[in-house]
Amino acid sequence: MLPKSALIWQLCVVYFLAMFAIVARAESPYRFFTWNVTYGDIYPLGVRQQGILINGQFPGPDIYSVTNDNLIINVHNSLPEPFLISWNGVQQRRNSYEDGVYGTTCPIPPGKNFTYILQVKDQIGSYFYFPSVGFQKAAGGFGGIRILSRPLIPVPFPEPAGDFTVLIGDWYKANHNKLKSVLDRGHRLPSPDGILINGHGSNGASFTVEQGKTYRFRISNVGLQHSLNFRIQGHKMKLVEVEGTHTIQTTYSSLDVHVGQSYSVLVTMDQPPQDFYIAVSTRFTNKVLTSTGTLHYSNSAHPVSGPVPGGPTTQIDWSLNQARSIRTNLTASGPRPNPQGSYHYGLINISRTIKLESSAGQVNGKQRYAVNSVSFIPADTPLKLADYFKIGGVFRVGSIQDQPTGGNIYLDTSVMGADFRGFIEIVFQNHENIVQSWHIDGYNFWVVGMNGGVWTPASRNEYNLRDAVSRCTTQVYPKSWTAIYVALDNVGMWNVRSEFWARQYLGQQFYLRVYSPVESIRDEYPIPKNALLCGRAKGKHTRSL
Repeated sequence: MLPKSALIWQLCVVYFLAMFAIVARAESPYRFFTWNVTYGDIYPLGVRQQGILINGQFPGPDIYSVTNDNLIINVHNSLPEPFLISWNGVQQRRNSYEDGVYGTTCPIPPGKNFTYILQVKDQIGSYFYFPSVGFQKAAGGFGGIRILSRPLIPVPFPEPAGDFTVLIGDWYKANHNKLKSVLDRGHRLPSPDGILINGHGSNGASFTVEQGKTYRFRISNVGLQHSLNFRIQGHKMKLVEVEGTHTIQTTYSSLDVHVGQSYSVLVTMDQPPQDFYIAVSTRFTNKVLTSTGTLHYSNSAHPVSGPVPGGPTTQIDWSLNQARSIRTNLTASGPRPNPQGSYHYGLINISRTIKLESSAGQVNGKQRYAVNSVSFIPADTPLKLADYFKIGGVFRVGSIQDQPTGGNIYLDTSVMGADFRGFIEIVFQNHENIVQSWHIDGYNFWVVGMNGGVWTPASRNEYNLRDAVSRCTTQVYPKSWTAIYVALDNVGMWNVRSEFWARQYLGQQFYLRVYSPVESIRDEYPIPKNALLCGRAKGKHTRSL
């Protein structure tokens, strides 16, 4: 029998842990969502198409949350094919199992369900979710994510009168499986057919506002390849947030939003009471595609009138200068109590430089795209599961080099190793004549520099080491480079990909395995109890319930 003092000690420990659990739960609320994913008829460009609906909606429902909320999202797959959702910009701290890409998570089989358990840990901002399997993104299934600051954390602007999600993107009239079959046969896709605003073609989307008030618009490019320019007739836009970072509040008449990116702007309704065009058009394309929506004043006396406001078309310097003007607001509070600028990224020694060079070419007579000459092919088992269960032969760490090889494109399941708590520099080098867009799951990074030509060590003299914007998706202009700094503070298997979706599908991606030899729950959560198991992980066991 335990001594009385030991028994009292044990009771105190139990009480402390119970109180801690209660406080932790009280501080981090749970939000529950149940989604049914189906096919349904949609008419975004005036012809009937088979779209992916969530609870009958296209686009899908918005996710509203607050910093540190726990999101329990039960997804029922009623499609006749596997389905998987990824959460663009949600960092999945210590939990890449829930990232929702095939390298980390098994797709949900037809007729089955899976419950994602996410925490938006230490995050604020505007993001979106999308289907990550095959080419399903071309059929819908996407929606907005907004993460609000906790009530005690000041926000550097007054609360707006309203908050709108604006999902813009290029769109094909063809079925997503037909598009996928074109790629599978080794061909390139034609140009998209149009531009959507919240699932509508021209003149379909409308936003009702009151004269004299200020509204927040969260703009995400959820499309497949094109950079888009966003503008509102007769109104200025004040940029306030980019993918979780409060920015210096610069005013723009139009804004370039590259594929995969998200921005928040404030717009004050300071015009006479009438309706105004919202215009979205392609950038850097031979044929400019344009779509319009309506900004409707509630006391409007006139419908939209006059020409649709024009925007920039092929001007690279205009876009580059705008990108350089987007900087972090160092006086604003972030999701943590400390100011955003208190982490002096510019004073930290770089532990490693990775240079990533994209390329396009033929492999076995079929179109492929590559990073450092490696064109990614999916394994038969999600890489994170193979890593956890120590299943050999699925992938090899180091199967992609951290410098360009200059060799011909070849196929492999490319995984690059990286050390937990390293502080690295990544340079994206673009030798092609297109604007590229790159995303890293699990992280935000500082965009410290971008310019034309070929990057050299001397290019570091151009870096912004004071107030560079921190984000998760960055553009790389034609014949140009973009450099980023990344603090590797999130253990896991993370997808690094082109957001040009056909290129991603045909190999322009790889996985960054951020590894800690300690293998502690302090650094990474254990595999979820409800994790789906497929491939060579089928029949394995997760954790006991």
